[in-house]
Amino acid sequence: MRTLLKTMGLFLAALLGVALLTAATKPAAPAPKVNWNNVVVRTPLDSHLLGNPDAPVKLVEYISYTCPHCAHFEEESDAQLRIGFIATGKGSIEVRSFLRDPIDLTVALLTHCGPASKFFGNHSAFLRHQTTWMAPLASLTEAQKARWSNTDFGARTRAIASDLGLYSLMEARGYGRVELDRCLADKGLADRLAKNTKEAGQKDFVNGTPSFLLNGVPLSGTYSWATLKPQLEARLR
Repeated sequence: MRTLLKTMGLFLAALLGVALLTAATKPAAPAPKVNWNNVVVRTPLDSHLLGNPDAPVKLVEYISYTCPHCAHFEEESDAQLRIGFIATGKGSIEVRSFLRDPIDLTVALLTHCGPASKFFGNHSAFLRHQTTWMAPLASLTEAQKARWSNTDFGARTRAIASDLGLYSLMEARGYGRVELDRCLADKGLADRLAKNTKEAGQKDFVNGTPSFLLNGVPLSGTYSWATLKPQLEARLR
């Protein structure tokens, strides 16, 4: 009986050893693939970065929401940047606001409204519908112009948002009026964006939009997707 128990014990130990050896030599499951198009980080500069924060190729875009060239760039580049640049993990794009007027500021405050994950959807919505919400500018009344000069910051941005239909655009994206009014009254953010705009002109030589930095280097003479694309492709080789 003792011999039988001993034999069974040795047999079970051998089986356990084989199981442990198999588990130890089994290849580890591959790490889940990151969808870099869903990774958004708000930076200390109040800009937003889409993609791999550690990507070897980093693109910075300075934009103005009232700039037709910025809207055109968004339409031409967005899909191609997401597929061939961001999705690979090799590239990231950081969007920084460059304020030219009170309308730019008002829209920028709205694009920043809510969590960082919503920024690029807001950003795209304003640029792709630019001609629609800017159309009322051609027929502003004197009363509306006076409201846009209100000394109260929140009242001024709310007037601009109301007269240009910006509330409707954001409400269609799931925002409520109270949340939007709170974002439009964010004077601290407005002051920081204005400061960043001034520094962009001084440090990055930005004097028009869109303007770009590639790995921290200003791209002179690059204002369109046609001129930017080959420079990105050269860096990705």
